Amino acid sequence: MALLAPLNLIDSLLLKFFSEQTVNYVIWPFIQIGAVVTITALWVAYATYLERKISAFIQARLGPMRVGPWGLLQPIADGLKLLVKEDFIPENADRWVFFVAPYIAVVAAFIVMAVVPFGPDWAVITDLNIGVLFVLAVSSVGVLALILAGWSSNSKYALLGALRSSAQMVSYEVSMGLAIIGALMFARTLSLSGIVASQQSDSIWFFVYQPIGFIIFLISGIAENNRAPFDLAEAESELVAGFHTEYSGFRWSLFFMAEYAAMVVVTAVATTLYLGGWYFPFVYRFTEAKGFHNAYVVVSLIVFLAKAGLLLYLYFWLRWTLPRFRYDQLMDLGWKWLLPASLINIVVTAIAVVVLQGLNESGIHTIDSIAGGLNLTPSGKVIAILFGFGNLLLTAVILSLINWRSRDFNLKKQRRQIRLVDLPKGRAAVKPVSEEPELSKV
Repeated sequence: MALLAPLNLIDSLLLKFFSEQTVNYVIWPFIQIGAVVTITALWVAYATYLERKISAFIQARLGPMRVGPWGLLQPIADGLKLLVKEDFIPENADRWVFFVAPYIAVVAAFIVMAVVPFGPDWAVITDLNIGVLFVLAVSSVGVLALILAGWSSNSKYALLGALRSSAQMVSYEVSMGLAIIGALMFARTLSLSGIVASQQSDSIWFFVYQPIGFIIFLISGIAENNRAPFDLAEAESELVAGFHTEYSGFRWSLFFMAEYAAMVVVTAVATTLYLGGWYFPFVYRFTEAKGFHNAYVVVSLIVFLAKAGLLLYLYFWLRWTLPRFRYDQLMDLGWKWLLPASLINIVVTAIAVVVLQGLNESGIHTIDSIAGGLNLTPSGKVIAILFGFGNLLLTAVILSLINWRSRDFNLKKQRRQIRLVDLPKGRAAVKPVSEEPELSKV
């Protein structure tokens, strides 16, 4: 019954011992932070179980089945095993940096949760007016932890994995930041809660306005998390284990905790920006009846977790579906495809907004208001959707032309490097100047 009544029972109890400001700005935030950290830690523990089960389903096998019913206690057994394993530190490693690096990765992933709106009202820890910038800034710190871990290990394999991480971060962080701008043009705010409120007031998800932006953000987020098929930083086939080669025991597990927590961050931000966050049609009706506000918050929270869960399943699906990219393919995708696509999306979205404003001023009613974002009329929504999905076709054509011309230029460059050489019997053959294999064929 507590879900159906106003949440004032705990407030009235706390106000007997503390002031109102202490309760609102100290105690409640600590309660919210504790709940988010606990739920995220449980997710990290059982994400490994879910991934192993999903991969087993894809490969027609059972997966973990021995520890507990259906293997449900396997994450607990794995955690206990890692806690009791001996912790090694390389002889010539930088001990302090080696020790701190895993904790930086975990803290950077968990801090972002403070600004993610999991639901309305008390389901948000804090609502920053620059929440989007905060997410981009803090999530980038996690990549620095991988670089520090690889450098401090005094291992060539770990250092190469760290350098790959830095190059991968530079390649995809730019595209991720640019992909968000299209959604911000419609939301007209940098607050994550404000973006959800804009989609709620417009009764539409930004995914239908920004399909190309959603795709770019999701691909860039998977690459940022070093997840397959972008796990070049920890490619065991050539780098043993990459940046965490020299780690063992509990500190080794912290990197995987940070990875799965970062997955939650990317899916939560993608859900907030493009899938309406906790908003779902008709859920707001819980607020119409007096006293059902907390039920509305809980249902909204379930809606948010369901949307994020679908994107998390996509992570697992891609891992066991696509092979790992070569490193040159990884760089090509970031610089030759995603970056131009994000720039094209910004231009087309800006044109769409200008067209909508021009039509509205010329007498065709396309905009209801701009108080809570760019709220469009039905005709305005149709125009915005046509621009969004037309942008998919336009981007595909432009990227094909760009990369076709680039490929044609490389072929002409290779032909210029070919010369004729004489064979012993006077015959001629075509032979390249350099005997080194081409990078694209390695």
